[in-house]
Amino acid sequence: MKRGASQLAQTAVFIALLIGGQAAAASFGQLVTGSLVNFILIISVMTRGAASGIAVACVSPVVARLLGIGPLWALIPFMMAGNFALVMLWHLVTKIKSANVHIVRIAALLSAAAGKFITLYFGIVRLCVPVFLNLPESQAAAVAGIFSVTQLFTASIGGALAVFVLPVMEKVSKTAFTK
Repeated sequence: MKRGASQLAQTAVFIALLIGGQAAAASFGQLVTGSLVNFILIISVMTRGAASGIAVACVSPVVARLLGIGPLWALIPFMMAGNFALVMLWHLVTKIKSANVHIVRIAALLSAAAGKFITLYFGIVRLCVPVFLNLPESQAAAVAGIFSVTQLFTASIGGALAVFVLPVMEKVSKTAFTK
């Protein structure tokens, strides 16, 4: 019972960090906001597990929309799918047993960033925008720009930050709980 409550509380902390981070970074643009969101998604899955990462991944686009920095409501399920791909690929790849954890984390970074990009590109740019949305050409082009290569960059930046921060967090965690 205590473990479940602790897991829920820690997931709530990541959601709060996500909300605060999105609100604070919104004025800096998509590159900063998206990178921060991806960083928080990865840290949540790496420190609290897949369930926590998935919860944060699903809340993220809804919160962004409610804050006025997210896209159209019709795109939210696709954004959730992209975040889910990022979190699950990171989770699955880091389960690979290897003597070099850094290589595994870099492989996780590359596969998770690519997975999120592919999911968003085909889901939003190739399916949702042309099939489900009746957007003017200029608006459709703007949406396509947001959900194409930019997503690869923000996922890669967030992943790179996580690769550098995770060892520090692990060291602090071990030191804090062994005394």
